[in-house]
Amino acid sequence: MINAGNNPDATQNARTIPLKALLIGDVRPLGARGIPSGIVKEAVRRPLMLTLTGFEGDGQGDTVKHGGPEKAVHHYPFDHHAAWIREIGEHPLMGAPGAFGENLSTAGITETDVAIGDVFRLGEAVVEVSQGRQPCFKLNERFGRDDMAVGVQKSGRTGWYYRVREPGRVAPEAELRLLDRQAPDWTIHRLWHLFYVDRLNREGLEGIASLPLLADSWRALARKRLESGVVEDWSARLQGRSPAR
Repeated sequence: MINAGNNPDATQNARTIPLKALLIGDVRPLGARGIPSGIVKEAVRRPLMLTLTGFEGDGQGDTVKHGGPEKAVHHYPFDHHAAWIREIGEHPLMGAPGAFGENLSTAGITETDVAIGDVFRLGEAVVEVSQGRQPCFKLNERFGRDDMAVGVQKSGRTGWYYRVREPGRVAPEAELRLLDRQAPDWTIHRLWHLFYVDRLNREGLEGIASLPLLADSWRALARKRLESGVVEDWSARLQGRSPAR
């Protein structure tokens, strides 16, 4: 667990988290519908350049909803695989990192430990936690299950994204080392709870809307709920039924 605050002495003593895998993937047809996607990623054995928009050689099939500066790097805890096996049974994807389309796989930190604005050294690069993951229907295609995206959303085992503050080379054996905690109360788990469990909590939504370190799209979503008093329809994202997709 990460327990360092924004005290320089504390961050110097914060534990480091070694990478279990560093992964990238090309855009390729996914599932029976052949949807272009970069969710299939494979571990690399060479250093990669991390730019402001992601790792060299990593692709996204839908660059409107995936990738970009606020979702440059996706991190998914390998810690969750045991829970998924208990819930959905043995699955070929669960034996190794990469099942959820992540760029970084680790053991030792999860959504309850990581907060918006946490800053990490990763190899030569510096990254900052920008938002949680909103699961989409491509997880259904990936796992061959119609309920996988819904299951990820309900579980809170979503993973999270980083923006890149300083580009640099990252080796597969690199470690994440905490440099700063700017909003430690705003964990990924807390955001998930407010968006998907306590969904119209006005105090919580006001806090999200005014959190400058959070990705703009998430702040806008909180403002929209505050103004409308209505939770948005998730069916297109979770089931892929939108004509635009």
